[in-house]
Amino acid sequence: MSFVNRVVIDTSTLISVVLKPQSIPRQAFLRAITSAKICVSPATLEELERVLMRDKFDTYLNKDSRLQFFRHYKANTMLYPVTIEEESSLAPPCRDPLDHKFLALARHCSAKVLISSDDDLLMLNPWQNIPIISPADFLKLSEKGNALS
Repeated sequence: MSFVNRVVIDTSTLISVVLKPQSIPRQAFLRAITSAKICVSPATLEELERVLMRDKFDTYLNKDSRLQFFRHYKANTMLYPVTIEEESSLAPPCRDPLDHKFLALARHCSAKVLISSDDDLLMLNPWQNIPIISPADFLKLSEKGNALS
């Protein structure tokens, strides 16, 4: 099966998806998974798993539930083998080098959109003709039918 519409979602947005079930990021995530294919790379998956396992989130949701989300997420995404070289050769780069992995992935998979809650990424919108938008903006666009067309 070929997926024409590809979406990248950053870690900050995914953390809200997991910890805040009634949130705008959660609504955007649910809309994205029904209208597109979510794209990941080894680096984005590693970061998500590492951040999800932080003890500070135990008060919101237990580790087993967070790990269950991660496994389900990983099983329902499309993996792209983005290289370190691709991450380091970004032009223009993001002011936070830790966010390069999302830009490199978006370019590598020809994403229609990168959904982010991170100001360092949002300030680049658009980046190499790839829209970088907040979860709320993604919802607004998808309601109008414009997010992935």
